[in-house]
Amino acid sequence: MNYGIDIWSANNFFIENGKLKINYGNQPALIDIVEEIEEKGIKGPILLRFPHLIRKQINSLYTSFNKAIKDFDYKGKFQAVFPLKVNQFPTFLKPLIKIANRYNYGLEAGSKAELILAMAYNNKTAPITINGFKDKDMIRLAFIAGFMGYNVTITIEGLNELKSIIEVSGEYHKMPVNIGIRIRLHTSGVGIWAKSGGIESKFGLSSTEIIEAIEILKQHNMLDKLKMIHFHIGSQINDISPLKKAIRESGNIYADLRKLGAKNLSAINIGGGLAIEYSQWEEKRDKNYSIEEFSNDVVYLLKEISNKKQVPMPDIFTESGRFIASPSTILIAPVIELFSQEYSEKSLRLKNKNPDLVEELFDLYDTINENNYIEYFHDALDHFESLLTLFDLGYIDLIDRSNSEILVHLIIRKALQFATARGFKNKELKSINEKIQEKYLANFSIFQSLPDFWGLGQRFPVMPLTKLNITPNRSATIWDITCDSDGEIPFSKKNPIYLHDVDLSKEKYYLGFFLVGAYQEILGMKHNLFSFTNEAIVSFDEEGNHQIEFLEPTQKIREILIDLDYDINEVEWMLKENIEKNIKNEEEQKEILGELLLLLNDMVYLKD
Repeated sequence: MNYGIDIWSANNFFIENGKLKINYGNQPALIDIVEEIEEKGIKGPILLRFPHLIRKQINSLYTSFNKAIKDFDYKGKFQAVFPLKVNQFPTFLKPLIKIANRYNYGLEAGSKAELILAMAYNNKTAPITINGFKDKDMIRLAFIAGFMGYNVTITIEGLNELKSIIEVSGEYHKMPVNIGIRIRLHTSGVGIWAKSGGIESKFGLSSTEIIEAIEILKQHNMLDKLKMIHFHIGSQINDISPLKKAIRESGNIYADLRKLGAKNLSAINIGGGLAIEYSQWEEKRDKNYSIEEFSNDVVYLLKEISNKKQVPMPDIFTESGRFIASPSTILIAPVIELFSQEYSEKSLRLKNKNPDLVEELFDLYDTINENNYIEYFHDALDHFESLLTLFDLGYIDLIDRSNSEILVHLIIRKALQFATARGFKNKELKSINEKIQEKYLANFSIFQSLPDFWGLGQRFPVMPLTKLNITPNRSATIWDITCDSDGEIPFSKKNPIYLHDVDLSKEKYYLGFFLVGAYQEILGMKHNLFSFTNEAIVSFDEEGNHQIEFLEPTQKIREILIDLDYDINEVEWMLKENIEKNIKNEEEQKEILGELLLLLNDMVYLKD
C-alpha cells in the first residue's frame, strides 16, 4: 500500500525498503531525518520544511505559463506574487525570497504588518501588490514602499479607498504607486473556499462602481495610474470550468476599460486558486486539471478576447500561494499509544472458576486458526453480547466483563491477521474492522497544526514513515493529545486510512501529514495552550547531501504563558507561595519548588 503518493506527492517522495524517502539529492528517508533531529535532543512533533520544494513549485508555475505564452504567441508577460497570508513565518518566507530572486517573483500584502514584511524583504525589482481593506495609514505605507523604489500596485476594494489614495497623493504631492481595481465577477468558484468569488463576494467593485471609479480617476487626472484589474474566485479551484468563465468575464471588462480611456491598463491579476491535489484516493481526486491546462486556458482565452476586442494582450499576474507553499512542509507526529494494546493476554485476570462463556471465549482464542477464524470470530461476538447481558443482570462481575473484553479483542486481532494474509476476502470481517478502529494517539494538536481539517473538513494526506513494505491491517482513527473530542481524524469509509498494528514498547511509529505549508500554521490556535511544534529546515548542498539548516524547538510552558500576557514572575511567586503554605518542611519545599521550576521550562507537548 503506497497511501496514494502517486496521486498527491507530485513525485516528491517514494517508498524503498519500507521507508518513505525524499526524491531529491541523496534521497534521505524521512525517518532518518527525524532520528537525526531527535539525537540533537528535540522530541515530539516536528515541522519539516524543504526549500527545494518551494523552488520546484515556483519553477513549475513560471515554466508552464511561459511555455503557454510562447506556444500561443502571446504578446503579454507573466508575473506572479506570493500572498503573505498563506504563510508569513520567517522559516518559510526567507527561503522563498531567496529562491524568488531569479524569477522576479514578488509579494502580496493584505494588512499593514504584511506590507511591512514586503517592504523589508521583497526583492527590489519584484512587484508588490496590496489587497484587502485599507485605511489611510496603510495607503501611506504603500506610498513609502513606492518611494523606496518598489513597483507597488494598490488594489482598491471600494470607492472610498480610491478617494483615500487621491487624498494621500495630495499630502505627498506625488503618486509613486499604481492603482488596481478588484472586480466583483458574477463567476464564483467551487469547493470549500468558493466564497472568495461571485456576485455576493465580500470583495470587489460592481460594474457600476467600476465605471464610477474610472470617472473619479479622470476627474483627478490619474487614469494613467490604473494598471491592473484583479479578481479571485477561490484559493483552491477544483474545477477548471469556473476559471474559464472568470477569464472570459474579466477579459471583456479589461477590453471595455481600455476603450473607456484606461490606456495604461496592462495587466489582469487572476488571483489564486491553482489547486493542490490533497486526495489519497484515485476516485476522489480534488482537481480535474493540470498546471499545463490551467496556464494554457488562461493564455489562450485572454489572447482570443484581446484579438476579438482589438486591444493589447494584458500581462498575466497570479497569486497562487497554496500551490507554492503547500508541498514544502510536512508535520511529523510520533504515535505514543495504541488503545487496543491495553487488551493484552497479560491483562487477563482469569479465576479458578470462570463463567462458562468466558471459558469458551478463552478456548476460541486459544484454538483460532486460518481455517476457522471466520466462524470463531462470529462465535466471539455472540458470546460477548451474551456476557454483556449477564453483566447487566448481575450474574457476572466486573472482572468477568474485563476478561470478556480482552478475549474478544484478542480474537478480533487474530482474525484480522488471518484475514489480512488472505486479502480481506470476507466482507463481514472487513466491515467489522471498519467499525472497530484502532485508536492511534499522536503527539500533536489538530487545532494548532491542522486547523483546516477541524474548521473546514479539509483532508490532508497522512501516512506512516516506516513499515511501508508491510500491508497495514488496522482501520485507523487518529487522536491528538488535546482535551477535546474534536481533536481526532476519524476513520471514514469514504476516506479510509489503514495503519499498522505495532508494539510501541519495542519500536517507534511516526505519522506524516503532508501538504500543510499553506495557512495551517498561521491559522493554528493555542487550544489547551499547545503552541507551534518543533521546526526544522532541511536543505541540500550542491552535492545533493541533505543538512538540517535550522532547528527551532517548540515553546516552553513559561514562554506560552508569557505569550498570553501572563506576568510569569507573578505566576512563579504564586506557585512558590502555595508550596510554602502547604509544605512545612523547608528541604521538601526547596525540592518541590525546584522540580516545578524545571517543569515550567519543559516543552508544551508530551515527551513520548
